[in-house]
Amino acid sequence: MGDKTKLLSGRQKAAILALFLGAEYSGKLLQGLPEDQIDSITLEISRLQNVEKDVIDEIVMEFFEMIRANQFVATGGIRAAEEILNAALGDARAKEALNRLTSSQYVRPFSTARTVDPVQLFNLIQNEHPQTIAMIMGYLQAEKASSILKLLSPEVQPEVVKRIALMERTSPETVREVESILEKKLSLVIDEGSAMVGGIDTAVAILNLVDRSTEKQIVETLETMASDLAEEIKKKMFLFEDVILIDDRGIQRIIREIEIKDLALALKGSTDEVKEKFMKNMSKRAGQMLAEDIDLLGPVRLRDVEDAQQKIVNAIRRLEDSGEIVITRGGAEETIV
Repeated sequence: MGDKTKLLSGRQKAAILALFLGAEYSGKLLQGLPEDQIDSITLEISRLQNVEKDVIDEIVMEFFEMIRANQFVATGGIRAAEEILNAALGDARAKEALNRLTSSQYVRPFSTARTVDPVQLFNLIQNEHPQTIAMIMGYLQAEKASSILKLLSPEVQPEVVKRIALMERTSPETVREVESILEKKLSLVIDEGSAMVGGIDTAVAILNLVDRSTEKQIVETLETMASDLAEEIKKKMFLFEDVILIDDRGIQRIIREIEIKDLALALKGSTDEVKEKFMKNMSKRAGQMLAEDIDLLGPVRLRDVEDAQQKIVNAIRRLEDSGEIVITRGGAEETIV
C-alpha cells in the first residue's frame, strides 16, 4: 500500500475523497475551505477518470487517520498526533500528512502552552531567543501573550513585538521542534505545517492589552529600530470602530477636535453602534444635520472613508497622549489618588 498514492497531490486526493463521499457529504466538507481551494479541487474532480478501489481505500484510510491525529493535537499535542500517523502511514508519509495537518486552519500548535499560567510559561521561555519567544507568543491568546510581554525585560519587549509583526509563516518542522521542546519543559512542571502565526494584527492585539505605559515604551523603541513597522503598528493600535470604548465625555471632546465633514465621511462606512455613539453625544439639531450630511454624500470611495476614519483616529491618539481622553483597554485602569 502507498505506491499508487505517493505521486498524487493533496488536491487530487481531496478530489478522490469527495467523489467517494458523494455530493451531500463532500459539499459539507468543502464548504469550510477557502474559495481558491474549492475551485482547485473542483477542477481535479473534473479531470478524474477511473480510480482503482485500493487507491480509494488508501486515501479514505489516510483521511481517517488525519482526523484521528487532529483530535490528538487538541488533546495530546503534536507529538501524540505524530505517533498516530507514524504507526498508520509510516515515517515518510506521516511527515507529509502532519505538514498538511499543521498547515490547516483547524489546528493550532502549542495547545498545552495555551492552558498554562502566563507567569509559569514566562519562566520557561524568558531566556529563549526573541524569535522563539515571538513564535510561541504568536500562537497564544492575545491576552495571555500580553501578560508575558509585560514580564519580559524592556530590552527584549520591542524585539519580540517586531518579530511577531514581521512573522508570517513558519515551517511545520520548526513549529514541531519548538513545541516538542516546550512540551518537555512543561511536562516537568505540570501534570499531565506551514502554519500562520504572528503578523502585525497579532502584535497589535497583544499591545492593545498591555497597559498604556508599557505599550508607549515598546512603540517608542520600535520607532528607533524599525520606523516603518512602528508606523504600521501605530495605525492599527486603535481602530475607528473602537470609539465605543471611549466614554461619553471623551466622545464630546473628540467631536470638538475634528471636522464634521470628516466625521460624516468616516461614519458613512461605519456601524450603527458607532454612529449612535457620536449622535447621542451631540445636540438633537447637530445630530440631525450630521445624519443629513451622511445621506447627502451618496456613494463614496472606500479609500476616502478610510482616510477620514484615520484622521479621526489620529486625533483620538493625540488626545489620549495628552491625557484629555481615556480609552478603556484590557485590564483595570491604573488610578492615582
